[in-house]
Amino acid sequence: IFKATMKKILKILLGLVACLLFSMQTAQAKENIPTLFVHGWGSSYRAEEHMVKAAVKAKVTNTIVHIDVDIYGQAHLVGNLPKNAKDPLVEINFENNKNVNAMMEAQYLKAAVELLQTKYKFKKLNFVGHSMGNSAILFYLRDNAGDPNLPKLNKQVALAAFPNGLVDQMPADVTLDQAGRPNVTAGDFENFLVLRETYPAGAKVLNIYGDVLDGSESDGPVPVKSAQTLRYLVSPRAKSYQEKEIRGKMGQHSKLHNNSQVDRALIKFLWGK
Repeated sequence: IFKATMKKILKILLGLVACLLFSMQTAQAKENIPTLFVHGWGSSYRAEEHMVKAAVKAKVTNTIVHIDVDIYGQAHLVGNLPKNAKDPLVEINFENNKNVNAMMEAQYLKAAVELLQTKYKFKKLNFVGHSMGNSAILFYLRDNAGDPNLPKLNKQVALAAFPNGLVDQMPADVTLDQAGRPNVTAGDFENFLVLRETYPAGAKVLNIYGDVLDGSESDGPVPVKSAQTLRYLVSPRAKSYQEKEIRGKMGQHSKLHNNSQVDRALIKFLWGK
């Protein structure tokens, strides 16, 4: 009788454990993570729409909003974001779109994140940046990664990032070591070095850059080697880091955000579809 009773108790306990694990997995699967798209210099949220529409077509979500950040740094939500929206897509729009100060853009970006956090209390977020939008993201992460009141970075996609400067800033003969560190630094690279100690631990990174194959080893304004220095800045702490190069005419700087190859890579990386 005792053995039979113990077997019953053991079965009940195993059943409870299985139910608990299933509930935890279900809760984790239901976690909704917004993806914020950050445009480059002289652009707007419209530059992000090709990628956003591709994500909607892939049935990632049907919720799209955008956040306008005015010249005074005030963020305003445009559109309806239901409280339990599935993995919403958030197009960031900087009114001051010709600002060359990426640190100031990082403050604009923080205003957008704080607006989302105040209203919806997301625990995590994804970033997709193009060109200078990546610099704003890196400065934002440099200065705010440890803030417990802000959502944690889950995944980051960088398109045409230039941590070590643009073509007219970085010497053509720059070399990178195995870790991605340049022998000559340019642009904001020195300002980003602290990311090696502060980049959000556990975040995953996809770095996409272009080479138009005209001999310049660049997408036009962004040298391939400048884009590749992102590895050095994030790898010590990122959970994973991967690169994808787009070669030929579709690797041109502005075509990277209107590119089916990029769409597929982004959708697979962010949402596994």
